[in-house]
Amino acid sequence: MGRIVALTYLSLDGVMESPVWTGPYFNADHAKYAHGRLFAADALLLGRTTYEGMAAAWPRMEESEGEFAVRMNALPKYVPSTTLRQEQATWNATVLTGDLATEAAALKERHTKDILVYGSGELTLSLIELGLVDELKLWLHPVIVGKGKRLFPEGAPATNWRLAATHAFATGAVVLDYRPADRE
Repeated sequence: MGRIVALTYLSLDGVMESPVWTGPYFNADHAKYAHGRLFAADALLLGRTTYEGMAAAWPRMEESEGEFAVRMNALPKYVPSTTLRQEQATWNATVLTGDLATEAAALKERHTKDILVYGSGELTLSLIELGLVDELKLWLHPVIVGKGKRLFPEGAPATNWRLAATHAFATGAVVLDYRPADRE
């Protein structure tokens, strides 16, 4: 059975939007970590906005990004959406139009490896609320952005998590790996 793993870049003040501010903190160690996460997955579950941004960029990156981009492009993508039509989904994607809880649970049954959720704030919050996120990997960067969309806005569902692991980078960024506290 697959696991839904949400990986999100965050600033110290909780901003996740337009993470161009991560650039100064990305190095070979970060690339190795990201490579390991991507190759531990056999599918991507993306919100519509994240999907559209990634679909516009990644198909042109195979020459510059090598096997990482090849893998990113080859993985099946699933996009829960009420506005995106299947014929608009061109980047190896299936648009999920049914109930999110049912669709996500079916994906977990269908896949044996991780199902990665990159960014996709609203989708991540919905999956957390439904109890479907198996791991929450917060890639925390030592920068205060000051404004922008936050992963956990006011009114986010109250849930308890336990710290399962950390991965610190020499640049000062750290991945905080949380798992639901009620699934010990």
